[in-house]
Formats: sequence, structure tokens, C-alpha cells
Amino acid sequence: MSELVPGGNVPLPHGTLTIRVPGPFDVSALVTDDTGRVGGDADFVFYNQPAAPGARLAGGTLTVDPPRLRAGATRLTVVISPADPGTPLGGLPAPTLFVTGADGRAVARFTPQRPRRETVLLLAELYRRGPVWKLRALGQGYADGLAGVARDFGVDVVEDTVPASGGGPGGVAPGGPGTGRGAVPRAPRPVPARGRAASAPGGTAPAVPPAASPDGFLGLVNSARAAAGSPAVSLSPHLTTAAGAHAAAMAAQGRLAAEGADGLSVHQRVTAGGYRYLAVGEHLVSGPRTPAEFVEHCLSDPRARRTLSDPACTDAGLGRATDPRTGTVYWTALWAQPFSAEGLRRTAAEVLVLTNARRTAAGLPPLAPDPALTAAAQAHCDDMVARAFYAHTSPDGGEPWHRAAAAGSTRRTIGENIACGQRSAAEVVEGWMNSPGHRANILKPDFTHMGVGFTGGGGAGTYWAQLFGG
Repeated sequence: MSELVPGGNVPLPHGTLTIRVPGPFDVSALVTDDTGRVGGDADFVFYNQPAAPGARLAGGTLTVDPPRLRAGATRLTVVISPADPGTPLGGLPAPTLFVTGADGRAVARFTPQRPRRETVLLLAELYRRGPVWKLRALGQGYADGLAGVARDFGVDVVEDTVPASGGGPGGVAPGGPGTGRGAVPRAPRPVPARGRAASAPGGTAPAVPPAASPDGFLGLVNSARAAAGSPAVSLSPHLTTAAGAHAAAMAAQGRLAAEGADGLSVHQRVTAGGYRYLAVGEHLVSGPRTPAEFVEHCLSDPRARRTLSDPACTDAGLGRATDPRTGTVYWTALWAQPFSAEGLRRTAAEVLVLTNARRTAAGLPPLAPDPALTAAAQAHCDDMVARAFYAHTSPDGGEPWHRAAAAGSTRRTIGENIACGQRSAAEVVEGWMNSPGHRANILKPDFTHMGVGFTGGGGAGTYWAQLFGG
């Protein structure tokens, strides 16, 4: 079974898949094509419309047979919301997605970062790449209910009013906070999305140039950063170009998306332009009309405000594009710490220090740094970004012990942890410690040495590796 992190993906076996999210959650699904839009009301699977071709919801369990989805479908997005519509996800236990194959074997598990004020979470998506179907972990939150998600996917949501005289519940689709289950999806039409944001990591973009003038954007941002005690950022032409291309790709699709129609993430656009980074943050937002409105929107959310004010970032880029069909403005902002060899050494050293703190707390001796293991771990991170995969086994069949030996290591016992999507050494070590298999490697008494690798880029934005030896 694969333990996924945000942005991580795994190939899916053939046959019917079973998807569960235990706890006080409602599970829904949206079936879309390459545009990211539903083809009609029947593509929205939820408690009052529990079946669509290839997908069925029963008792909170979603079963999906990807090849049997309706003609033209290339993606199914799994959505969760509180069973009690008035409860934010932050007030509930952390959700965990379990995916099981037709043979009953566990395929993948994913626990996203604990939501806060969000009321809906895009938890994962099943998507087709050529003849293969894959599962990608998302963890993207919305604060305006399932109605907001439905609108972004092209479902026209009309609020029904239940008569005060006590008439039966109306409607067949979930509503936003405070609406209960009384919103009805009609035939899809373009609906402008106002201020809906996704703080998530990141099609052939139309020829829309990046914004030549940020219209006061930099001054607004640096004023907010100064108030938070963070140094000023400078506009980077590379980041601005990548942000403009990604905003244009979202406008072309008519929805917020971490990837364009050709599968390129915002981070891949950054590195394709020759920019290397040690830290990265992004804001994907639709709705605000001006840079001032956009910055105000980012500052209104605690998590987005932390990204905007991250003291590690020194470069920024801003892109915006308008969907001509709806007039909705799509924004991409990028924040980054540029790569340096010394910065990479500091990042790896911080992972080692944090890892050894966990071993010390467990009564175990610390791990020593190992140059050969470090070289092998770094090479694997670079390879995962370059060849667009995320696995312990490389596309040519190489395993961790093969990579260690090729780098000159003579350690007899080898173990490996990998991760993607985490934005700091503290976050990645915390994530590994919260996963039983990864924690077992960190706390294995037989291991005496470790190497750390990190590469920015790829679909998830960041890729990490720990290679242990003993």
C-alpha cells in the first residue's frame, strides 16, 4: 500500500476500486473531462444522486470502475464535507482516504494536512494518463461549501428555499454553509467565481503574456511582509512568466487547477523556465479584480497569509488572466527562495537534526551524515523530478540499495523514506513521523548513518528523500 502525501500519485490496478473516508463525512464525486468541467448534472455523484456510469455511492462508500465512466471522462475528483453542514472540517477528526482494489488489497492511503475553517476538501483525484489510471492526493480546501466546488466544476447551483410551513426538503445537491442540503444543480452554465482560493501546490497556455505591470502589487506585498517582520521580496522575471502562463491555463479551463490541460503543474512551469528553488509557495485564486483585492484576499486567510509572509522567500511573481466566457479573473502568485548549494546543505542538515531529535527522544543514538548516502538520496530526488515519477523503484528498476551501492556506499542495511509536497524540513519530518512505515525507518536501531536529498520542481513542487544505512 502507498502512503501518499499532497501531490503524490500511484498507478491504480484494473477493476473496481473502493474508496472510503471513515468518520462524520459526506463523500461526493465529480466526473470531468480534460477541460475540468462536468458534462452535465449526472456527473455530480452525492447522497441524493448516488450513481453515475462507472461510479456508485452507497453507505458512505464510493465504488469506481474508471474505464466504465461516461464517454470522454478522464478524471474523477473525490470530495468530502462534514455530514453536519454547519460544522467546519477543523472541528472534526482528520479525514483519511482509503483506496482498495478489486481483490481486496489496500492500494493507497492519504491523510491531508488537518483542515481549519474549510468546509469542503478536494481529497484526491483519479485521472487517466494514456491507458493508465492513477490516483493523486490533493488536500485542497474550500471555505464556501459544496456549492462553491460545484460551481467551479461547471454545475449551476440554485438555492432552494424550504417553506416555513414545513414542506418536505427540496433540492438534490449540497449547499454551502448554512444552507443545509437545499441547493439544486441545474444544467451547467459558466458562473463567475468570486474569491475562491486554493493554496495548493500547482494545458498549453494560450498566448497571454504575463502582467507587465503589477499595479502596486509589490508595494502591497512588501508592506504586509514588513508588518509581519519579514524582509521584502523582489519580482522575478522567471516567476512572473511562470505565474502568467499558469493563470492563463486556468482561464482557458475555466477553473482553479494545480495543473493545466497538458498536465503541467505551476512548479513545472517554474523549473522549465530555468529557475531553481529551495522553498516555494503559491496562491491560485479566482475572483478578485485588482492586485489590491487579490492581496487582501490572501491576507484574509491565515494559511495564505503565512505563505505570503514567509521570511525564507526573497523572490515573487504574479500572473493574471481573464476567462473571456465568464469574465472571471484567475490569479497565480509565486513566492520562492532561490537555489544555492549552501542552502541545500542547510536544508539537509536541518532534516538530519530534526530526525536525530526524534531518535534521541526514543532513546536511540543519533545518525551520522554519510556522503555516499547523501549523493544517492539527492540523485533519486533529482530523478523523480526529471522523469516525473514518485516511487522507491525507479522506472528502470533501480531500488534504494542499488542507488546506495552505485554512489559508493558499503552499508549492509539500507532503508529509504521519500515524500513530496512538503514545504520545509520540519513539515517533512513531521509527516514521516506520522506514518507508521516511515517512522519505523527513522527509529530503527540498526541504522547508524543517513543521507538527505531535496529537489524543487515536478508535479508536487518539492521532493525529499532520506536514505538510511547500517
